[in-house]
Amino acid sequence: MSNIIMEVDKITKRIGKRDIIFETSFTLEKGKIYGFIGPNGAGKTTMMRMMTGLIRPTNGHIRIDSFDVQSERERALSKVGAIIESPVFFEYMTGRQVLRNLSRLHSQISSSQREAHIEQLLQAVGLQKRGDDRVKTYSLGMKQRLGIAQSMLGDPEILLLDEPSNGLDPIGMRELRDIIFRLRNSANYAFFISSHLLDELQKMCDELIIIREGTIIWMGPTQNLVQDGQRLEDAFMELMHA
Repeated sequence: MSNIIMEVDKITKRIGKRDIIFETSFTLEKGKIYGFIGPNGAGKTTMMRMMTGLIRPTNGHIRIDSFDVQSERERALSKVGAIIESPVFFEYMTGRQVLRNLSRLHSQISSSQREAHIEQLLQAVGLQKRGDDRVKTYSLGMKQRLGIAQSMLGDPEILLLDEPSNGLDPIGMRELRDIIFRLRNSANYAFFISSHLLDELQKMCDELIIIREGTIIWMGPTQNLVQDGQRLEDAFMELMHA
C-alpha cells in the first residue's frame, strides 16, 4: 500500500504572460514533515492555494489520496486541513465554542460524536484546560494551536501550514513544534509547512522543497542539504546565489 498522500504533477500557474509556478512536481508521504522554502514572490502561497483548491492551476494535476482536486474536489479536500493565513476567530467565543460551531461544517461528524471529538482536539493541541476561556484571552501561540485544532476537525491526513510560527516567542515556537511532532508520530499525519524561519524548519522537517521563481531548485531529506553542523540559512543562501 502506497504511503503517498499527495501528488503534485507538473503544475503550472500562469497569470497574464507570467508563470508564477512552472511545471512543478513532488509527492508527499504520510508520517513526514516537509518544509517549503523560497524567497518572497517565489510562488509558495500560490502553490498552497492550489493544493487546497482555492485557485485553479493553468496546467497539471494535484491528487490527494488519488482524488483529483479539480474533478473530485470534495473527496480530495476531505483529506486536507490547512491554515493558509493567520487564523481569525470570534474573540468573544470560547475555544470550545469555536470548534463546536465549525464542526457543523463537517457532515461526517454526528451530533453524538461532536463533543468527544472536540475534546480530543483540545487535548491534542494542549488547550484542554483553556477550552472554556474566551479566545480574546489567548496568546498568539494559543490561537495558532486552536487554528491547528480547527484544521483537524475533518480528520484529515495532511495538514498545510503557511507561516505557523510567525510572531511566536521561543516558548510558543517550542510548543507548536512539539505539537507537530506529536501529531505526526501519533496519527501519521503529513505536514507541509511554509516558513521564513529556517532555523525552526531545520529542527522540524524530515524533507525540504526549495523553490525560486516558481521552479523547484532543491528537494530531498534535510540532512542531505545541511551537513556537519551547517545551518539551513547558510545552505539556503548558497542555493539562492548558485
